[in-house]
Amino acid sequence: MDNSRAHLIVEGRVQGVWFRESTREEATRLGLYGWVKNRFDGSVEVVAEGRREKVEQLVEWCHHGPPTARVRRVHEIKEDYTGEFDSFRVTF
Repeated sequence: MDNSRAHLIVEGRVQGVWFRESTREEATRLGLYGWVKNRFDGSVEVVAEGRREKVEQLVEWCHHGPPTARVRRVHEIKEDYTGEFDSFRVTF
């Protein structure tokens, strides 16, 4: 199986617009594992693992997010797949 991991920092109007919960729903729909959280600087951080093509789909989704979000930039850091997660969660 071709697994991958993406670590994202999503900037723009992404807090207070259901970005975290929408990301969790999308990641779960795609069968991914990891977490999403708000950062103190107003951005949202995402770590997602799973099948490479599904991770890529979530990364693409994060470029626009839910309808009320206004994504300005997505920083993507490729990391090694670890298999450490058993679900996709909103963390704090």
